[in-house]
Amino acid sequence: MTIVSEKLNEEAILASLKKEFGTEQIALLEKASEKWRERHPDETVKAWTTAMILEALSCIDEAAPHWTYIAARLYLHEVYDTQQALRGMAPYSNFDQHVEKLVEQGLYTPMLIEKYERSELQEIGQLIVPERDQLFTYIGLKTLMDRYVAVDFNNQPVELPQERWLVIAMTLMQDEQVQRVEKIAEAYWAMSQLYMTVATPTLANAGKPHGQLSSCFIDTVDDSLQGIYNSNTDVANLSKYGGGIGVYMGKVRARGSSIRGFKGASSGVLPWIKQLNNTAVSVDQLGQRQGAIAVYLDVWHQDILTFLDLKLNNGDERLRAHDIFTGVCLPDLFMEQVEQRGDWHLFDPHEVRTVMGYSLEDFYDETRGNGSFREKYEECVQHPSLTRKTVPAIEVMKRIMKSQLETGTPFMFYRDEANRANPNKHEGMIYSSNLCTEIMQNMSPTAFESVTLENDLVVTRSKPGDFVVCNLSSVNLGRAVPAGVLERLIPIQVRMLDNVIDLNKIPVVQAERTNRRYRGIGLGTFGWHHLLALENIQWESEEAVNYADKLYEKVAFLTIKSSMELAKEKEAYPLFEGSDWHTGYYFEQKGYQSEQWLALKKEVATNGMRNGYVMAVAPNSSTSVIAGSTASIDPIFKPFYHEEKKDYKLPVVAPDLNHRTYDVYRHSAYIVDQRWSIKQNAARQHHIDQAVSFNLYVPNNIRASVLLDLHIQVWKSNIKTTYYMRSTASDIEECEWCHS
Repeated sequence: MTIVSEKLNEEAILASLKKEFGTEQIALLEKASEKWRERHPDETVKAWTTAMILEALSCIDEAAPHWTYIAARLYLHEVYDTQQALRGMAPYSNFDQHVEKLVEQGLYTPMLIEKYERSELQEIGQLIVPERDQLFTYIGLKTLMDRYVAVDFNNQPVELPQERWLVIAMTLMQDEQVQRVEKIAEAYWAMSQLYMTVATPTLANAGKPHGQLSSCFIDTVDDSLQGIYNSNTDVANLSKYGGGIGVYMGKVRARGSSIRGFKGASSGVLPWIKQLNNTAVSVDQLGQRQGAIAVYLDVWHQDILTFLDLKLNNGDERLRAHDIFTGVCLPDLFMEQVEQRGDWHLFDPHEVRTVMGYSLEDFYDETRGNGSFREKYEECVQHPSLTRKTVPAIEVMKRIMKSQLETGTPFMFYRDEANRANPNKHEGMIYSSNLCTEIMQNMSPTAFESVTLENDLVVTRSKPGDFVVCNLSSVNLGRAVPAGVLERLIPIQVRMLDNVIDLNKIPVVQAERTNRRYRGIGLGTFGWHHLLALENIQWESEEAVNYADKLYEKVAFLTIKSSMELAKEKEAYPLFEGSDWHTGYYFEQKGYQSEQWLALKKEVATNGMRNGYVMAVAPNSSTSVIAGSTASIDPIFKPFYHEEKKDYKLPVVAPDLNHRTYDVYRHSAYIVDQRWSIKQNAARQHHIDQAVSFNLYVPNNIRASVLLDLHIQVWKSNIKTTYYMRSTASDIEECEWCHS
């Protein structure tokens, strides 16, 4: 049965559906048929496409989303029929032959038949539950089939949804030594039930011959010509293989700085950022999309004002870089000066190193209101030989907010809080975050040393820095929590993430080294608004804040425990000794005093942690669509709306929308009081060792004082980052909080 590309006879659709659906669903579709004919009285051909079906079904009752599952089942008919014709056998039969054939064609990696015998493939194939295809919404299934399943060299799908889950499970468990098939079964159960999703690169690349499995990377650029160009090359190589990139430029000297003693010779960070901008445009991700790069700079850097204007739509185009994303690194002291309307001093990091003998960016305040950063900053302010530019702190903040309302950026990185909460502060420093602002791991630049000719080979020597790798996966709160499966789910999820570290082939050696030194992972969540709707908890309520606090404490406990259990089995990460995990300070800092937390603290000290970093909440926009839930910890855009693409218009409805959940969903992104979102995220952040991709949603005509108050509230709430400032058109429904 062909649905999308060819027109269908209406009676044929109804006849087919009667075999699968009950009376209620058939009546719904017949009613949709009548509604569609009313809306299209001039249509003479009695035939439908999937788009027409969607339109007809959705016009019956926007608050009754069963139509999306009916449309998904119709689309499944097309998928199954196509695959049966392609394979010459029924879908989901003979899994072992299917794998062997795709390996032979070069569409699967040879690992699948080198590490698994045919008898194992046959046993593993028995794990497939075809009925779980019926869990997909239409847009979820369409997204999976269009973007992520294996395709042939003509870009035609050659894989079914349950096969994608199973191949991912096989890939991630290939080197398990004990009960491997059982672990594959658990991983398959977790994914196929839509209780969790793997990161987009893992979803797209696992089991295929090309691509890597990690989501994104963070580099620290050294203040040297060689270091800058080497970093750009590394960024290009990672972008080529599908990685999003965060780049910290705070060590690079400012415009007008000296080079080899010649004053005023440096052109600052702008030319190098424009180079990265060109890399983002030029090096696409396997032909699918442009590279994505976020550049971070300290708010005390002399180039900060030019940096804040990089993405504006007006002004001198020679001073613009529209294709990168910007992030600003903010110490507590700056936010204090903004509140007090005090002065702020801008420095050249190269001059600070030369005159003061230290790098200002290498310090942070160990406690709120007191610490080594403000001491070193004050030393720089008072030093008579150090050049500085002085501006009102509020003027810098105004530039930040202006750019945010126009472009959504810069992202905000509160560096003192990030470093205070760093469980591996004994080994390094966190200078910035990643492309999506949820990763907080130790960073340092790779320092070029020499190039020599040895045995007719050019040999480059560099001292490797910590080049951060993000290995991500997320719990679907909207399904996993109501099903009561977190205790079963999170251990297998942590094992899957940990295995990504050993299996990944990263084309930058220092990133590979950092990945294995810290073994950092980022277990996150999505479906928060979905869960609140199911629990009938209003977004703007203390109940939601308390629920976030309790739920994320539970997720944290299970994640840390799972990593500890893995350490017992496979040993702790190499830098565990001396970490806050090892000393117990991590648990003391969080105030975990219950009997179960104290027992876990003791077990961690004895057995170690498999992973130096364990939790991070990513945006999850694509994978949440596949899983049929709401993105990340965000409120929904609207309970019901139409999404328009260049070749179709698709209705989108909130998950499980009905007369019981509508009251929670009506508080959508641009209506909800953002102060409650901040309170929720503060409760959530307390239990997460890394950070959260946290968007703020505001009308484009928000008062500057209100926007500033939001930033101040975020900072005072010990939240480590904010992601996009999402502003919308002025015709959005008015709400009280943005005028208060």
